[in-house]
Amino acid sequence: MESRFKILSLIGFVALSGALCLAATNEKGSVSASDRAFMKAAAKGGEMEVAMGNIASQNATNADVKSFGQRMVTDHSKANEELKSIAEKKGVTLPTKKPTEKWTSDKAYMNSMVEDHEKDLAEFQKEASETNDPDLKQFANDTAKLIQQHLDLAKETQGKLR
Repeated sequence: MESRFKILSLIGFVALSGALCLAATNEKGSVSASDRAFMKAAAKGGEMEVAMGNIASQNATNADVKSFGQRMVTDHSKANEELKSIAEKKGVTLPTKKPTEKWTSDKAYMNSMVEDHEKDLAEFQKEASETNDPDLKQFANDTAKLIQQHLDLAKETQGKLR
């Protein structure tokens, strides 16, 4: 009877250990292909926003464009860190190559910021509505609100340059 209890206990322990290992694997490996693609694209786009924001804050001739560039650096750096934290938790490796952007003009920068934020807003809203991952849903929802603010400000600043 005692040996039967030991065997059942051992089987139970092995099953529980396997279940715990599987649960840990699922936590890191449970990201869908579309969520993984979104995270990688968002990371790449966020790094571009920071790089271009730095260039704008240094090279723009218009004070509003300089200010907009600095806001892009501040806000997108924060969002990038949040995304990196989620990606690490989910076991997703984000691209690390820093973008190499060149300055052309205040107007070209603001035109690209309006276009980019319109595209990004649609992508973040889509992710927020379609993902089943609660961390990504929250990130996409929160960031979409920020992107909407950026888009509004970009359009306002762009209008001042005409």
